Amino acid sequence: MVEAQSPRVAVYIDFDNIVMSNYDRTFRPEGREAWRRDNARAHVMGSASVVGGKLKQAEVDLGAILDYGSSFGPVVLSRAYADWSVPANASYYAQLTDRAIDLTQLFQSASGKNGADIRLSVDVVEDLFRLPDVTHVVIVAGDSDYVALAQRARRLGRTVVGVGVGGSTGAALIKACDVFTLYEDLPGLLDDEIDEDDDEDEVAAAPAARGSRGSAASAATATATTTGTGIARGDVSSSDDAADADDSAAATPRMSKAAASKLLVRAMQLVAEKDDEEWLHPSEVKTQMLRLNSAFREKSLGYDSFGDFLTSRQGLVEIKPKTQPNERRLKLRPHTRGQ
Repeated sequence: MVEAQSPRVAVYIDFDNIVMSNYDRTFRPEGREAWRRDNARAHVMGSASVVGGKLKQAEVDLGAILDYGSSFGPVVLSRAYADWSVPANASYYAQLTDRAIDLTQLFQSASGKNGADIRLSVDVVEDLFRLPDVTHVVIVAGDSDYVALAQRARRLGRTVVGVGVGGSTGAALIKACDVFTLYEDLPGLLDDEIDEDDDEDEVAAAPAARGSRGSAASAATATATTTGTGIARGDVSSSDDAADADDSAAATPRMSKAAASKLLVRAMQLVAEKDDEEWLHPSEVKTQMLRLNSAFREKSLGYDSFGDFLTSRQGLVEIKPKTQPNERRLKLRPHTRGQ
């Protein structure tokens, strides 16, 4: 009997395409091709200039893209293609490094093209032969030039997932993918702040794990940072001795309860979107949380179990009533679904 293959995901981002398309979509009322008209590529996102402010307003949430990819399985490869010497692209340094995305440099030719579609397609086909365990290919672009790539990947037995910007994605590419989602419809894209007072029902004091919060081993196990999009991202750090652990504890703060709540909401949005189920299984939710941030540990937050953590978040999560602990199911409360 042949065992089912575990899903493994590779994400390929035509960065220039998605950033330009989202800028044009955001400022479409001002007319077509706002990116070229504003010469946006020459500006730094968030700078004092008018265009810098517009770039910030149209910022692409790379975390939401990778998190969506992780809903199909662990992301084992993520690569972005662009001319990284361009100020608008270089402005994404924090997001790119935070998610450890491989960067491929493509200088612009005299014709104004950087050949990203050709280079990306060649890399995908090579990777599919080199990495036979990759089951899902996520193509983040809207160019119809990727239709042939999607068809080839499907012939090689892979599931092709497309992500593109509305109004800038060719109908042929949408039809060539097994699954296609508009960038603006990605779960958790609008990351509203979660109030610390709202995310916990202080029914009971956090259990015995509080006593170990100051231990160097615990501090060295789970560390986290927060990206510009507000979602907690983490790195798991380890040390060879207690001194290194103490240094790690001083250098990197433990995940906050608010960050853990955001992580829970994003994970549940992704699982619900993928499974199209109202009530979700806690184990599937926790698996997705660890895919998004491998540093999540409920014990470092002061909870003996994941069930205790969920119980403390009943301001965000509704737990199905009259169910045994091993049969527990949960869903987001209506006011949190759009966050």
